[in-house]
Amino acid sequence: MRIVIPDDYQNCVRHLDTFAQLEGHDVTVFNDTVTDLDTLVERFQDAEALVLIRERTPITAELLERLPNLRAISQTGGGAAHVNMDACRERGVTVMAGTGSPHAAAELTWALVMAAMRHIPEEVANLRAGRWQRTLGTGLKGRTLGIFGYGKIGQLMARYGQAFEMNLLVWGREGTRSRAAEAGLEVAGSQAEFFERSDVLSLHLRLNEGTQGIVTADDLARMKPSALLVNTSRAPLIAPGALEAALRAGRPGMAAADVFESEPVVQHPLLELSNFLGTPHLGYVEKDSYELYFGDAFANLLAFAAGEPVKNLAQ
Repeated sequence: MRIVIPDDYQNCVRHLDTFAQLEGHDVTVFNDTVTDLDTLVERFQDAEALVLIRERTPITAELLERLPNLRAISQTGGGAAHVNMDACRERGVTVMAGTGSPHAAAELTWALVMAAMRHIPEEVANLRAGRWQRTLGTGLKGRTLGIFGYGKIGQLMARYGQAFEMNLLVWGREGTRSRAAEAGLEVAGSQAEFFERSDVLSLHLRLNEGTQGIVTADDLARMKPSALLVNTSRAPLIAPGALEAALRAGRPGMAAADVFESEPVVQHPLLELSNFLGTPHLGYVEKDSYELYFGDAFANLLAFAAGEPVKNLAQ
């Protein structure tokens, strides 16, 4: 089978243990990202299968129309909102998704919390420049950790917060609130109260029509000047431009994010702000996580190639 894997920024896919599954197949890996339709067609035109790294390349109807050889798309991770399912269905393209682990993303989220609250990146830079102890950090014990969304990652964040003796406050849809209450956690009375009370507020929601822009400028304006907002989920959960304006206004006082509207990022207004800490979508970019994601994606693709039953998201 002719397989194409786009968007391997770090040139790491071929070095994964699980890559050995594809031995005997014709595999092409691209180590950059392109968005031009003609270039994508040129790269994918001979492919019988695509293995996609999360949502890095949208698969549109326009693209699919020009890929007559494509038979299958195997997605790393469980989400495929970036793939036009209707177009895949019309063209008979099978779309498969795998599973993922919440641990790498949750660990990265907690690392951002610690780094931002204790000004670690700034002080590392200060030390290298010969400047000693220029900031005063803020501890976590006794402060309120707000968790927006109580799924697998949110539940891990709750355990981390408890280990650091933080007070926990949860908000989200009815199912989220019910699960949190059953676990003995405090549920905020409203979204407004949730933003007002949180000292550290972390977003752990799936992006869909119901959650896009769910964090508004008014929500951010309710946060404390000493509070930290953390987003390792998806950038569009926050209304466009709202976070930059809020940080400039000082409510919240700090933000940390691992996700941006358009990636990869070369320039972004948030990166110019001293009260913003950004990382380049590292939440799932971790060895064990990659072995799991790609292991599932390759196994699903091989099952399809062998004619075995697979779950087709485009059906």
